Amino acid sequence: MKKHTVQKPAFRIALCAMIAALETVMMLLTGLVRIGTFALPCFAGMLTVAVVIEYRCKWAFAVYAVTALLSFFLSGDKEAVIFFIALFGYYPILKNILEQHIRSRVILYLLKFAVFNAAAVASFFAASLLLSVPAEEYSLFGVYIPYVFLAVGNVFFLLYDLTVTVFVRFYAQRLRGALFGRYL
Repeated sequence: MKKHTVQKPAFRIALCAMIAALETVMMLLTGLVRIGTFALPCFAGMLTVAVVIEYRCKWAFAVYAVTALLSFFLSGDKEAVIFFIALFGYYPILKNILEQHIRSRVILYLLKFAVFNAAAVASFFAASLLLSVPAEEYSLFGVYIPYVFLAVGNVFFLLYDLTVTVFVRFYAQRLRGALFGRYL
C-alpha cells in the first residue's frame, strides 16, 4: 500500500516545522501588537490542531516544545510567552487527549477548568516574579484585581475551548481538504 504524501516523513517534518515557524512568528508579534499579549498565544496554540489531527500528539508536543523554546529566547513580550507555555501552547493537545478518554462532560469540564485555573495562577506568580511587580500594585479601591481577572479568565477560557472545538471541525471538514486535497 502506497503512503499518502502527507504521511511521508519529509512532508511530516516540513509541515511541523512550518507550523512551529508560524507559531513563533505569532509569538514574536506579541511585542508589536498591544492586545497580542493575550490573543496571539491563543491563535498560535490553535495552529497545533493541524498537527494533532494529521500526526497525533507526539508530533504536536514536539511543535509545542520548539515554539516554546524559540519564543522564550526570541519574543520581547515575556508575559505572552508565559501564557503560551503555561496553557495555550499545549491546550489543543490536552483537549484532544481528555476528550478521547473521558466521556462524562461534567468531569471533562471540571478537569479542563482545573488545568486552566492552575495555569492561570502559575502564570500570575511567574509573571510577578519575572517582571518584579510589587504585591500592592494588584489592588484597586480595595479589590484584589487578580481575583477579577481569574473570574473573567474562566469565562474567556470557556469561549476559547468552544473556539478550539469549532476550529477542529473547520479544519477537518474544510481546511484540510483545501490544503492537502491532492495529497490525501
